[in-house]
Amino acid sequence: MADIGGGFGFGIGAGVGAGVGVRPYAELTFDSEGDVDRVTQGMVSRMEATDLLVFAHGWNSDRSTATRLYDRFFAPFEGLVGSGVRLGYVGVVWPAMRFSDEPIPDFDAPGALAEPGFGSALDPLTRRALGEFWPERRAELDRVAELLEERPDSAAAFIEFGALVRELAGVDAVPAAVAPSVPAIFTDDVLEVCRALSVALARAGTPGTPGTPGTPEAAAAAGPGGPGLTAGGGLRGLWGGAKELLRQATYYKMKKRAGVVGERGLGPVLAQLAAARPALRFHLIGHSFGARVVSFSLRAVPDRARYVKSVTLLQGAFSHYAFADRLPHDKGNGGALRGLQRRVDGPVVACHSPHDSALKVFYPLASRMAGDSAGLLGFDERWGAIGHDGVQAVPGAPRLSLETALREGMPAAGCVSVDAGSVVRRGGAPSGAHSDICHEELARVVVTAGRMGR
Repeated sequence: MADIGGGFGFGIGAGVGAGVGVRPYAELTFDSEGDVDRVTQGMVSRMEATDLLVFAHGWNSDRSTATRLYDRFFAPFEGLVGSGVRLGYVGVVWPAMRFSDEPIPDFDAPGALAEPGFGSALDPLTRRALGEFWPERRAELDRVAELLEERPDSAAAFIEFGALVRELAGVDAVPAAVAPSVPAIFTDDVLEVCRALSVALARAGTPGTPGTPGTPEAAAAAGPGGPGLTAGGGLRGLWGGAKELLRQATYYKMKKRAGVVGERGLGPVLAQLAAARPALRFHLIGHSFGARVVSFSLRAVPDRARYVKSVTLLQGAFSHYAFADRLPHDKGNGGALRGLQRRVDGPVVACHSPHDSALKVFYPLASRMAGDSAGLLGFDERWGAIGHDGVQAVPGAPRLSLETALREGMPAAGCVSVDAGSVVRRGGAPSGAHSDICHEELARVVVTAGRMGR
């Protein structure tokens, strides 16, 4: 069993769900390899319900944050479902990590988050979380933290930093043309990557980032060379981009981990439970990389099984082409989840928002591969996220506004995109509205998709 990391320890107390107001509530806890804690699995198997809501959290979570998310999101459901529906609530807990400088609307008290004054340096909470996420990499993390705090005006320091980040991400220092499964963000020239990320941070409005409107560096960053490459400016302005590269390394690890937890962990556990209780109906919900968890769990659904009644993806952090049978830019291949919407006895609903900076700006950067002639900052829809612009390249998949979906209902099956930008719109830099998901309207989307309403 792999180390679970990120402050997500196993144990009987983990499944009790203290702090979550709905009942019955239980948790399913997985380690980084998808192994389930049998105590939590047993608690879920004993739940008395007709319908189980199974919710997987996203990347910006520790256990406390996940518990608060489930408490807030599940709160409206009892008043929304019909009299014949008896809900059970399941929170999926898997090893992610919390960035203390990524705000979650209404979750954090004033002063609880890192102050913008930390700049490129790691605040203590994030440094501790990184140590829990990579427990065997203390020496590397100490050096990374030192470089981000000192911001040396040295190309050699950036080269060292890039090598450390590759070690943390577990990727080889070879060109992406040779290792095409590795994003170019980890294999291209580190100065070019940090420059591109610095510009992206400025576009996202991160306080204190060179190039952010209103900062002293804005005029220089707007010049031909971009941040840190102006005459006499040196390289110190690129360390904000270097910090973002470190953040992207954790996303890269969590992205792979989310697929493993879904396919090898959650999917088989739900299949076992469905086999033991064939009348039980499952409604899967995922936020961010948690949307990847629940979607990849569909790979473990047996052919012709009908127990998954709906899937709702909230700001999903995976490709908008994932369910496509054929990729527009590569007709010989399909998406990673091609056709799996057919294993759902109901709709697969992708809620998306244009106010999500994490998916609009940073997800495409981390997803590009070598050979992309547009470069790191050029827009290429191949690398778009399903939580940014919904399902793409699936013929016949409707695109609805949130208001229309709630007024007129969902299709009986297949993929559907719902623009939730009318409610998913609050949040600060760098992630924007990515975590602004605790709204009754989104709970009603789940109820509508699962045909559980009054």
